[in-house]
Amino acid sequence: MKWTERMVTVARRDEPQAGLEAIYVAAGSDAPRGAVVAPPHPLYGGSMESPVVNELAYACFKQGLTSVRFNWRGVGASSGQASGGAEDADEDYASALDHMAETVPGKLIACGYSFGAAAAVRVAARHPRVDRMILVAPPPSLISPDAIAETGKRVLAIVGALDDLAPAAALEAAFSTVPRVELVVLPGADHFFASGLAELARCVTDWL
Repeated sequence: MKWTERMVTVARRDEPQAGLEAIYVAAGSDAPRGAVVAPPHPLYGGSMESPVVNELAYACFKQGLTSVRFNWRGVGASSGQASGGAEDADEDYASALDHMAETVPGKLIACGYSFGAAAAVRVAARHPRVDRMILVAPPPSLISPDAIAETGKRVLAIVGALDDLAPAAALEAAFSTVPRVELVVLPGADHFFASGLAELARCVTDWL
């Protein structure tokens, strides 16, 4: 199956007439599983064009998962006002999950980068079709290890050894007692993965 990106509009749960700009990549007409990939913070340049977000989507595609990555409200062509608030982020992420759930029949993977990883955790925790999560550079202050543990879902967390916003030591401590979480620390990488992007993609592909 050839990698082909298609622009789509995701209807927002809280305001159905409003839409989120998104990129949809099909892994084949009969692909049973799907993934939703969320970008980083909308007030700090976070968008679905992020190289990390693109690599996550491509890794999913290589493993036979259809994916959708989206812009938060107020970013790019997404309607609304960018706020960076958790409630708005959760509504946007849940809307993208609804879109993917209507597209594929099987289980879903919730993915997110930085601020997007925190939204993925909050929303995926209560979504019955999500069975796994991929969290890239999740800020420890924005995630709840207890909430992750309660879901019972398998989790891959990836962080750079030089990340000041999501320190590896803090994440190691947070996840130390959480079952089914695999934490990978990439040497030489910081929060933006200017170095280590290829290794990040390899880790995701192997885990999937």
